[in-house]
Amino acid sequence: MNKRIERCTMAAAMAVGSMAFAGILSTVQAGLPAVQRQGAVEYVSGGIGLDESEAMKAAAKDYPLALTFAAQRDGNADYVANVGVSIQDAQGKSVLQATAEGPYMLVKLPAGRYKVSATYNGAAQEREVSVQNGATARAVFEWK
Repeated sequence: MNKRIERCTMAAAMAVGSMAFAGILSTVQAGLPAVQRQGAVEYVSGGIGLDESEAMKAAAKDYPLALTFAAQRDGNADYVANVGVSIQDAQGKSVLQATAEGPYMLVKLPAGRYKVSATYNGAAQEREVSVQNGATARAVFEWK
């Protein structure tokens, strides 16, 4: 009889723990901006405010490409939004043309090499990135 009670107690504890984890996960996902799609490419951009910023950082592991945007202001690097983003594949074909609505942009791309261009206040920068299966390639753009 005691073993049955122990099993029931353990099962109840595991259920409560699972629900708590699901609650944390849904809270993080709830702070994530809406996923957008352009052709076959899914992306999300944002990161304004602590909740959204934390949600974006947590979700980065699910996206093969993570971009971050900042600008130097008064000697500090401040995050910026409204950054024009263009991504081309190795053959020069455009795979994404979008505007980052916050300092972070997460993009689902197939494995391969890409050229990422980011434009902020009329100044453009480029980065070459290599996206690999099961990993997140990261690129940071910082304007002076």
